[in-house]
Amino acid sequence: MGIAVVLALIVIGSVVFHFLSPWWWTPIASNWGYIDDTIIITFWITGVVFAAVVLFMAYCVLRFRHREGHRAAYEPENKRLEWWLAIGTGVGVAAMLAPGLVVWHQFITVPKDATMVEVVGQQWQWAYRLPGADGRLGASDIAHVTPENPLGIDPKDPHGQDDVVIQGDNLHLQLGKPVKMLLRAVDVLHNFYVPEFRAKMDMIPGSVTYYWFTPTLAGTFDVLCAELCGTGHTFMRGNVVVEPDGSYQAWLQQQKTFAQLQAPVRTQAKN
Repeated sequence: MGIAVVLALIVIGSVVFHFLSPWWWTPIASNWGYIDDTIIITFWITGVVFAAVVLFMAYCVLRFRHREGHRAAYEPENKRLEWWLAIGTGVGVAAMLAPGLVVWHQFITVPKDATMVEVVGQQWQWAYRLPGADGRLGASDIAHVTPENPLGIDPKDPHGQDDVVIQGDNLHLQLGKPVKMLLRAVDVLHNFYVPEFRAKMDMIPGSVTYYWFTPTLAGTFDVLCAELCGTGHTFMRGNVVVEPDGSYQAWLQQQKTFAQLQAPVRTQAKN
């Protein structure tokens, strides 16, 4: 009897805690409300199943407790029960997977008018690269990484000379403008994550991953690394500033290109 009461209290406590909990998501600041909806659908399905299973256990403990004069019946197979379990489980899994597949298709289908931003993760800092006047990012390779060229931009690629390089500073984005985030890692696994944007993706050394989103709320947002990347993982922080086009263009004009950053290096080499 006591165990059945404890199981029932676990369910009741879990439900009450969910509705009264002070912890919830950060306010969304992108177009990915679909991700929130998918998580909520999954949460409700798994929550209902959790409550049903635990309450069923409580019922069984109470209903089939030991009583004098009663003997348990051994029933190794029950076709009807097995069919109900198989169908119910299949419907539940499909209900969780289907919304996720729809959102994933949207997640990897980048709008044609999206701007590009390259994010480079390195123990334990973030760096960024934006296309220059030609609208293209130059080639890059880890073989080109040096203290003077930390992003590994190919110095022989003319498309990379006007690329805007941002290191040790905040990334700025245009409000309401879709952006495709190209993700690279120089050393180990990293993960560029802004909780308010909901979108994130692992950054894998030797490859380029991506995702896209549209910032919908102006402000300054914290950047976190969502992949354990070493002893300085918790200090791998940064900021993304979302602002209207006018402010963004003013900020962009103040940034230096790869060619400008390399000019002092070439001058020192000649001397």
